[in-house]
Amino acid sequence: MHELDLTRPDGRTVHAYDTGGEGAVVLWQHGTPNVGAPPQPLLAPAAELGLRWVSLDRGGYGGSSPHPGRSIADAAADALAVLDALGMDRFAVMGYSGGGPHALACAALAPGRVAAVAAISPLAPIDADNLDWFAGMGPTSEGALRAALAGVDDRRRFEFENADAPLDFTAADWSALAGPWGWLGTVAAEGLAAGLDGLIDDDRAYVTPWQVDLSAISAPVRIVHGEDDRVVPVAHARWLAQRLPTAELRALPGAGHIAAIADEQRGALDALRWLAQRLP
Repeated sequence: MHELDLTRPDGRTVHAYDTGGEGAVVLWQHGTPNVGAPPQPLLAPAAELGLRWVSLDRGGYGGSSPHPGRSIADAAADALAVLDALGMDRFAVMGYSGGGPHALACAALAPGRVAAVAAISPLAPIDADNLDWFAGMGPTSEGALRAALAGVDDRRRFEFENADAPLDFTAADWSALAGPWGWLGTVAAEGLAAGLDGLIDDDRAYVTPWQVDLSAISAPVRIVHGEDDRVVPVAHARWLAQRLPTAELRALPGAGHIAAIADEQRGALDALRWLAQRLP
């Protein structure tokens, strides 16, 4: 794994990762509150498919400078800048959870460069029409995002006052975390090691306008979402699938937020194979 630092025009550092090789590129967009290392459970399958992972820490996580007030589009622009610095023109994108909006943003901002998008358990925009955005969320997830909607200070206060609140995971999610996708716990711990800035700025980005025109997406999009997800309800995925003409939705019965990505037959591994088929 090669790691590199990119200096942005405003002086910020963006820390990035590259598995190297000559294969077609898949950009990984991480969830919240994670660092951006490529997904360990998919490293070996990607190598077998001849694929190369590139990824980055969003502002405030890992080696990337804080970027308060960043939008979804701002963070996607950082990702595109990393690919530019590495001389990569054509690529696919996979985003998980909060990485889903950022993956879609890359496809909207660079439609001529993105071959395909896989969005697993993604959020819909906060201003989505005819969507009750919070409906179906568990109490911890809803409380955190409503606090973010109120402002940075409220979100920080919520985190301190609810540090021991249970996560809105299903039994299937906890079971999935006992396997290879327990890796998500590792990158979450690393994401919080530097403090709460990354987490809070992520949540604020989700509950403010994305500054992304989803109608600009021309690449094929596969959305994978668990029907029992209580972190990001499946209604978000259904809304996106209805609004994106190139999208297909795979709703997974019995799967929650973690179980969806970990599903061996229908989750991230299947989505990776789908992306590989659409890359040169």
